[in-house]
Amino acid sequence: MSATPPTMTPKATGDPGQAPASGGDGLKAGLKNRHLSMIAIGGVIGAGLFVGSASGIAAAGPGILISYALVGAMVVFVMRMLGEMAAANPTSGSFSAYADRALGRWAGFTIGWLYWFFWVVVLAVEATAGAKILEGWMPAVPQWGWALIVMIVLTITNLASVSSYGEFEFWFAGIKVVAISAFVIIGLLAVFGVLPGSDNPGHGFDLLTSHGGFLPNGPGAILTGVLMVVFSFMGSEIVTLAAGESEDPQRAVSQATNSVIWRIGVFYLGSILVVVSLLPWDSKEIAEKGSYVAALDSIGIPHAGQIMNVIVLTAVLSCLNSGLYTASRMAFSLGQRGDAPKAFAVTNKSGVPAAAIIGSVVFGFVSVFFNYMWPDTVFKFLLNASGAIALFVWLAICFTQLKMRGIILREAPEKLRVRMWLFPYLTWATIGMILFVLGYMVVDGGDNREQVLLSTLVGVVVLGIGVVLDRRRRGAAASVEK
Repeated sequence: MSATPPTMTPKATGDPGQAPASGGDGLKAGLKNRHLSMIAIGGVIGAGLFVGSASGIAAAGPGILISYALVGAMVVFVMRMLGEMAAANPTSGSFSAYADRALGRWAGFTIGWLYWFFWVVVLAVEATAGAKILEGWMPAVPQWGWALIVMIVLTITNLASVSSYGEFEFWFAGIKVVAISAFVIIGLLAVFGVLPGSDNPGHGFDLLTSHGGFLPNGPGAILTGVLMVVFSFMGSEIVTLAAGESEDPQRAVSQATNSVIWRIGVFYLGSILVVVSLLPWDSKEIAEKGSYVAALDSIGIPHAGQIMNVIVLTAVLSCLNSGLYTASRMAFSLGQRGDAPKAFAVTNKSGVPAAAIIGSVVFGFVSVFFNYMWPDTVFKFLLNASGAIALFVWLAICFTQLKMRGIILREAPEKLRVRMWLFPYLTWATIGMILFVLGYMVVDGGDNREQVLLSTLVGVVVLGIGVVLDRRRRGAAASVEK
């Protein structure tokens, strides 16, 4: 596909009163409502839910449900704020474009590039995770070969058209949704002892308190659990970036924002409740096999391990697909605003920002290379340097919404179709929650402290570059006026 320079799109103004062009910011509206709906639902189900929940259960016992509920509430509030801004002005830059308008060019630059950095590192993590599963099935192809194949296939998918991305994500997310919904339904039937042929006797909810109580490791373990589960929620905001390429952006954003509560309730709290109700929280099976495989084994589902491998692989491919899409659209938006190479803002005949996709995937390939060559040094640095960026993004969304509410009301009040609850009090409360989590990560020490410190260091460097560029632009503009 050849890029066509004449189709360079204008810089985004971030004007909440201005309706987006067809497809949003020069991109084609290739995403159908069913794509957006499934992207929104699947966005909250990451591989971290399937893989990482066992360590959280071990740390907090049944009290991990409170940890998930607290983080889930925080994500619901952040998504409500983001939905308020995105429904008023759907754009491929989403919160980065809103921060640009509300807080300043330096803020949009900083949060945009940090978010891009986060996702290109995630590409390497997910490609490696998927490659391990595929190598286990077909060892004739080495792990690095599978990682390369997966990255190339999804790159081609994203380069083809936005509808190709949407279709892949529709089916990836669909498999995740069906799998976890079936797990919750079958699991609850087994919990109450009404599942035909179940090997689990069904204890009701007795196991929530019978092994040392609901909080066997004390109330402090809830906070430890928060740190373990918080990053599995990253990805909820993807739907607001994709909305700019949909048929009806305002409707898609409104529906995604309004449904985030039940999505988190069913997929996270529902599935974890099933696990800790089928097996004691301190069961060796949970630690050895993983929470979901152990739960399926306790019911007597044959080949539970391989079934879960298929679901995890689907979640990994979904994350890879969305990660590449998200990184490229953020790079596209930065290019539009003059904060990235202009080539990133060029779309080809299919309405796809090919340079932004290729630029993002190249860094992803480099990260995969680092993961195989220097996993404990260079790649570990990249992981820790991007570890807390999710929280930085959520924090930026909160501060941006505080300012954008006034801008929307002043310039286009009719666009305020989604409103943050109890504004501004709940917004400030959410800011306090995020700052508390960041502070507790520092106090907790170990990898958590390293993630916050290194992510902060990277953030300060990017912020410094953004401030310098902003001052240069202002200086140039002032000299032109004179």
